[in-house]
Amino acid sequence: MSVFPSILIGFVRYARRMIKLPSFPDTVAETSAHLVATGVVIQGLLFAVTTNGWLLVPLVYGFAARVMSGPTFSPLGQLVTRGITPRLAGPHRQVPGPPKRFAQGIGLVFSSTAAALFLTGSTGLAQVVILGLIAAASLEAFASICLGCIVYNRIWGCEDCDDIEDRLTALASAKTTAEPAAVHG
Repeated sequence: MSVFPSILIGFVRYARRMIKLPSFPDTVAETSAHLVATGVVIQGLLFAVTTNGWLLVPLVYGFAARVMSGPTFSPLGQLVTRGITPRLAGPHRQVPGPPKRFAQGIGLVFSSTAAALFLTGSTGLAQVVILGLIAAASLEAFASICLGCIVYNRIWGCEDCDDIEDRLTALASAKTTAEPAAVHG
């Protein structure tokens, strides 16, 4: 199971050394990750509703650019990291970069798969794949749950990711306390 991600990460490292691209950052502002995920949700929804294949181009490119070098070559990444996040008040929590890169790699697989399906005439299947991407990006954007980070932590471990379990537990307990108690009578 961990062979494909290892090959993908190895290829990215090799390609970066060969063409001297900037590397992915060691840490990422969590606010920026949420905002990029929100952009992915919007792009995915646009494709899911319109089935315009051209909308997959910036989605695939954005994931590829972010996997290779973080926000450096990603228009959405640049907008978020240089334009939006700095203008938002408050401290921006820094989270480990490698799990976020892994999550971007999973997004690249989903968006590329959707593009390939679309190009082969399987528009409905492409929409289903994009809906999966929208679901994962929505969890990151609106609930601070990065599925790619959880998978990364399970495969390779991440000392700085220990709070993932704490956040999932807190989310589950918040949901439990928000549900009204059943009235027996």
